[in-house]
Amino acid sequence: MKNGLENNKDLRSCFEKQISVIKALIIREMYTRFGRENIGFLWFIGEPILFCLGVTIVWTAIRAPYENGLPTTAIVLTGYVPLTMWRHCLSRAVVAFTANGSLMYHKQVTTLDIIISRMMLEIFGSIGAGLIVYIGAYFLGYISLPLDYGMIVVGLLFQAIFATSTGLILAPLTEKSELLEKSMSILSYLSLPLSGAFIMVDWISPKYRWILMSSPSSEAIEMLREGQFGYHAHPHYNMVYTIWINFLLILLGIHLTMTIRNKLKFE
Repeated sequence: MKNGLENNKDLRSCFEKQISVIKALIIREMYTRFGRENIGFLWFIGEPILFCLGVTIVWTAIRAPYENGLPTTAIVLTGYVPLTMWRHCLSRAVVAFTANGSLMYHKQVTTLDIIISRMMLEIFGSIGAGLIVYIGAYFLGYISLPLDYGMIVVGLLFQAIFATSTGLILAPLTEKSELLEKSMSILSYLSLPLSGAFIMVDWISPKYRWILMSSPSSEAIEMLREGQFGYHAHPHYNMVYTIWINFLLILLGIHLTMTIRNKLKFE
């Protein structure tokens, strides 16, 4: 009994230590990227705000107010915020270990800590930016409040998990392959049609819906749009599939990230 309690305390101590390491890495990342001058830390939200706001304004201005019976502004916001989250996580994962090579000399800092800290910063920044733009659009009358807040949270959670798993997988792979590193920006653009950001599964032919429904990002965005519009938006997703595919991607990402450390070489 005593040994069990000691083991629990040791496990809890290790967990708390790693949480502290991740917090420190997040703060370091914010200092490194945004500095302390001007608005400083606020740029971690300000940067994605510029992306979300710009795209939302342009689409609202050039497109019809409604698309397939749904408000255009709401379609853009519920699609572009999770897309921004994923793409920013993707870009911050590329050769992340090379960029943080000096940190790897500390035994307390693991490769997993580095990626998780970077992913958390991008995820919270994207969600914060989306919330600010959403509130602004609401007060200007371009968007209504969500019909199901629970599905909004579920959709964001699944997208955050998918973005994190993508980062965990690509960080070690881009360290091994320079070709993959250089082509990531191109591949991210080519994958936009599969993201589901600017289209709903219900809008395409039933024959090809399985293509979008195989994408974890599209699944998460369909959940977000159900939360925003309700069932009359005719969302299509498979919760069981989404849970399993994200679980498998996370496991693969953790394995690749944890096993890459011994193969890294820093000067």
